[in-house]
Amino acid sequence: MHRRAPSVHPGLMTDMYHPDAAYVSWRTGRNGLATFDLYARTAPFGGAYLLVAGLEAALEFVQSFRYTEEELTFLARIRDYDAAFLDELANLRFTGEILAMPEGSIAFPNEPILRVTAPFREALLLEAGILQAINLATLIATKASRIVYAAQQGQPRRVAEFAFRRAQEPMTVARAAYIGGCASTSLLNAAYEFRLPATGTVPHALIELFDSEEEAFEAVAQAYNRYTLLLDTYDPRRAIHTAIEVALRAQETLGHTLAAVRIDSGDLVADSLYIREQLDKAGLQHVRILASGDLDEWKILELLQAGAAIDAFGVGTALGSGAGSVERGIAGGSLGAVYKEVWYVDENGTEYPKVKLAHEKSTWPGKKEIYRHPQWEEDVVQLAHEPAPAGYHRLLKPVMRNGEMVPGSLPPLSEIRELAQQNLAALPEKYRALTVQEPYPVHFSEGLQVLRRQAARIVGVELAE
Repeated sequence: MHRRAPSVHPGLMTDMYHPDAAYVSWRTGRNGLATFDLYARTAPFGGAYLLVAGLEAALEFVQSFRYTEEELTFLARIRDYDAAFLDELANLRFTGEILAMPEGSIAFPNEPILRVTAPFREALLLEAGILQAINLATLIATKASRIVYAAQQGQPRRVAEFAFRRAQEPMTVARAAYIGGCASTSLLNAAYEFRLPATGTVPHALIELFDSEEEAFEAVAQAYNRYTLLLDTYDPRRAIHTAIEVALRAQETLGHTLAAVRIDSGDLVADSLYIREQLDKAGLQHVRILASGDLDEWKILELLQAGAAIDAFGVGTALGSGAGSVERGIAGGSLGAVYKEVWYVDENGTEYPKVKLAHEKSTWPGKKEIYRHPQWEEDVVQLAHEPAPAGYHRLLKPVMRNGEMVPGSLPPLSEIRELAQQNLAALPEKYRALTVQEPYPVHFSEGLQVLRRQAARIVGVELAE
């Protein structure tokens, strides 16, 4: 029996509690103007920063959010909502304002990456879809930036994203990894859709298809003007001698060039040094050595610190899943950004700061702006009406007004990648490192601290000065 791929229904890209909460809001007549902040409480992978990505997908979700007749029928079947509430959902469209850090920005924990202001039900129903878009893409972009950073110790080295077969969401991974600094993707669909460079070598299965490794290498060398050979199907140290013999013959008879060799297993340090020595002796100094095989930023750094003669890396599983490190006790796999109500204006125009007081999950109330010192000495989070610190850069940019996109809010992917690389290059080394000794300074203004204490008093809690 043929099974069709699951459809995406924007109106149903919520958790169950979102329409349930919207229904209570509707029944009680509370639908004033609410402001929500999206932010992460911690930076992933034991680092200091987050590389922002996923805004384009988030805004596309916001624009497409609506309920079809079929979806409303489904909601009525699973919950006894009033018909008039379903009628409202049928006409619901986002009419509010969104400010966000552009994709490619550097963010730090507890800074709003995105600020949504809209009628309460609109802002609430968008929560899960926006979070999903930002959480995954930012996790992967940050992971990619760390892997590329590790690979570039001492000299520039390219990193190829090989994550398709194990990626949580392959197209998102390919796009975010490119923002993070990966030079190419193995996924042709992503290369086509996003205009990315596509790269790949050959699989072990192709080598095994032939009666001998030499015959396999010959077939590859004859097929392409520039080609890469995979050395570790049987024995990489034996294979490099075969590869050199084939390469020299192919160069002489066909003019075809061996561009690179790849090793995917074994002792990558010792084998790469042996392979480099043999290539150089044969006059093939131009041939690059590529390494792959369950690599991540820490393993790449260890290889290079041990003196491995590796010119480029292919990274799949750790990048595609945003993995941490079990050996180092570092969590990964998800970002955990949250979306919290911070301000509310009721139907009479009365304004209310909103705060959650729950230890490490406590929130900061108020409509905020973020300003960054030009030399990255600190960031200041403050209330929107407070004067900007002199010379500091404003980080939140308007991307939607009155439910419509602000022109220029979705730049080409090439520009996003360029902005990301500029920001990563400007980030002080002590915050770029894989493991940081101290967090980047993020200060909350006095006005914001006063408002937090006031908001706490409203709910009967007295905070220390």
